[in-house]
Amino acid sequence: MAKKIFGRVVIVLPAIALQVLWYLLVFRFINYLSDYHLADIIHVIFSVLAVIFVASLISRRDESSYKLLWVTVIVAMPILGSILYLFLGNKRTGKHLDRNIEVASEALERKKFCKEENVLEEIDISKYEAKRLLQSLSHICDDTHFPMLHNESVKYYPMGELVFEDMCKDLKKAEKYVYIEYFILQEGKFWNTLTDILEKKAKEGVDVRVIYDDLGSIGTYSVKDVAGLRKKGIKCIPFNPFLLIRTQLNNRTHRKIMVIDGEIAYSGGINIADEYINEIHPYGVWKDIGFRLTGKAVYSYELMFLEFWNSSKHRDEVIKNEPPSLKDRHIINDIPENDGYILPYYDSPERDDHTSNVLYTEILTMATDYVWFYTPYLMLGDSLFDAFIRAARRGVDVRLITPGVSDSKLVHRISRSYYKDLLNAGVKIYEYTPGFVHAKAMICDDIVAGIGTVNLDYRSLFLHYECSSIFYKSKIIFDLKNDYLKTQSECTEILKENWNFSAFHRFIDNLLRLIAPLL
Repeated sequence: MAKKIFGRVVIVLPAIALQVLWYLLVFRFINYLSDYHLADIIHVIFSVLAVIFVASLISRRDESSYKLLWVTVIVAMPILGSILYLFLGNKRTGKHLDRNIEVASEALERKKFCKEENVLEEIDISKYEAKRLLQSLSHICDDTHFPMLHNESVKYYPMGELVFEDMCKDLKKAEKYVYIEYFILQEGKFWNTLTDILEKKAKEGVDVRVIYDDLGSIGTYSVKDVAGLRKKGIKCIPFNPFLLIRTQLNNRTHRKIMVIDGEIAYSGGINIADEYINEIHPYGVWKDIGFRLTGKAVYSYELMFLEFWNSSKHRDEVIKNEPPSLKDRHIINDIPENDGYILPYYDSPERDDHTSNVLYTEILTMATDYVWFYTPYLMLGDSLFDAFIRAARRGVDVRLITPGVSDSKLVHRISRSYYKDLLNAGVKIYEYTPGFVHAKAMICDDIVAGIGTVNLDYRSLFLHYECSSIFYKSKIIFDLKNDYLKTQSECTEILKENWNFSAFHRFIDNLLRLIAPLL
């Protein structure tokens, strides 16, 4: 992990600095060589751009804290602020990326899949709370075009090493194809074990494809590593490649997906690196969770992968719609087991209604008994922060489990800056004493849970591609609840009376919270 963080800092920050320096050098060059005051003209141009950026920010349906930060930066420093906004603040995806994903989605007929397979209407609405929840889930179906499905079979994993064991077993049985998409790939026991299996499968004729995030894997997975993978018969492409000339550092794929033969899917918070399976311990015990699906819900994850693969200009071919295995699954799984319902979806920075942020806000608003969250990072937008406060004040048991040991001191400090307000409202906060919590999950009132890749921070909720599954009246809800209580027993509770700091300390915390949208 230290290597990963160092690699990102070493490559990304100098890249940003070089781009900013380039603009400034051009500005200075024109200033010295021009007899026509082009420097003044450029200053006017950037001032106009600043006005356009500010107007655009104000008109967007974004969190007010995010808009306030960038409006302040741009107004205070029109030239530098505009440049920084282009690199770090612009939330919109590149036109080519957004268009390619949309074209891929239409070709794969995701809307048709949602319409034909959605079982939401058959759920009995017996309570007002359930009705409101189902209305929210219906909105997710309409917004993302992923259906609510019968949850045919799901296995919950309370630790990453347990996921690793079953992944290896399932990969060894693969016969048709394996699709893998992760934010981070890193050489080590985890990835090397998987690639050994995948190499053998590729030689047997299994179609193996891998997507990794180009920025997420900077410092952990090199061009040389990718070339080695391709020599083994494994197709591998980067998502949204990071280029020095590109003014866009957001819109990463933070998703974690593995699909095997269209019959099995894995997801959760786990990346493919050794700390996630506790093979190494850079921050103590690494607490992460995941799940394994079978049934029709697998195809939702397959669609997620295929859309990104088919949208990439680096792909070798476009994979056609509806593999034969899907048709077979429709027959084989015609009568599902009675284990509630599942709604897999992915969140996109291109949507005005940021799905996970809206859903969690609604869950907190409609909860009557309890809402518990796992999150490694706590940097809340205004709407979600207010929802936490209101839920706790009306007597709902609201809890957060966060890391006792963090992978970033700055992020940990900013996360803790939210504690006092939350504690004063009645939110219970527990820090995981043995090490770092990387799990991302929500559970509410014994009827609904969400497990996936979504952190409670700006990047996950507004800037990146994420994936998650919502479980309704499923046994996995109680698996998650039992695991949560077990983890809580290993935590240190943060008490309100012990969370008192000097006025200067609180002032620094408030300043740091202003930059939370950048982290």
